Amino acid sequence: MTFQQEAASWIFPSRLSTSPIPSIAVNAPSTSKLPLPNPNVNPTIITFLRHCGCPFAEKTFLSFRAAASAHPSINFVAVSHSDQSATNRWLEAVGGADHVRIIVDSERELFARWGLGWNRPTESGSRWQTSGSFAVNRNGVLRWGGAAERADLIPDFEEAVKAVEE
Repeated sequence: MTFQQEAASWIFPSRLSTSPIPSIAVNAPSTSKLPLPNPNVNPTIITFLRHCGCPFAEKTFLSFRAAASAHPSINFVAVSHSDQSATNRWLEAVGGADHVRIIVDSERELFARWGLGWNRPTESGSRWQTSGSFAVNRNGVLRWGGAAERADLIPDFEEAVKAVEE
């Protein structure tokens, strides 16, 4: 990572209009990047990651990937706001994305749609971006999740699985 990339990661990102965080038992936000419900897909568990290179993003992703491997009948989607090349390098460094669909959302449109605004840009992305995780049943109804209350919060993805299997 260059000095310029590191310095840029501390710049507060441009402002996006952020929707409210969706509530449990309501229809999940749906976009062309992430259509919900998708009649061809089983329940979906989504994690919106902090910036690539963040140790908490890495720990969240490793836990997410393990849950995806253990529950192949559930659709697992990780959303990165780093650019495609930085996301690819990061995924390679953490051992790949087996059983996980990756969506690169460098404009943070999905983050904003799901109510995830700014928290406290790294090689690519913003240190200020809030993370969050959600579980959506096959009918497109939110059953579990929300925004992370702190940067070091690692979601319990087994709880998410239980929520969509009920």
